Amino acid sequence: MADFQSSIGAYEEEQIRVIAGSVDSAEKTTEFTEKLGLTFSLAYGMDAVEISRLTGAFYEKEKGYIQPAGFLVRPDKTIEVASYSTGPVGRFVATNVLDLVKYYKSRNK
Repeated sequence: MADFQSSIGAYEEEQIRVIAGSVDSAEKTTEFTEKLGLTFSLAYGMDAVEISRLTGAFYEKEKGYIQPAGFLVRPDKTIEVASYSTGPVGRFVATNVLDLVKYYKSRNK
């Protein structure tokens, strides 16, 4: 999430909103948000099993959390690109997502 925060100005210039979610409590999420200085929306208290069922994100049953899943959502609220991780690799990188959006925008001109 720090990666996306470091690019937030460029996202705002492109009129792209960054939204994240967590299974953590409000207290842990607030602590995390403050630690990283996040300025984008971060939902908390999400049900890991339900989010996994709804999105296809990989649920770590033994650990009780979901691995990161990223979604690039079009203005019409449909998914353009999805990224699913089953471990510490395979996640969206802020600059790559930004470049992809710019590419899509250039194709539509």
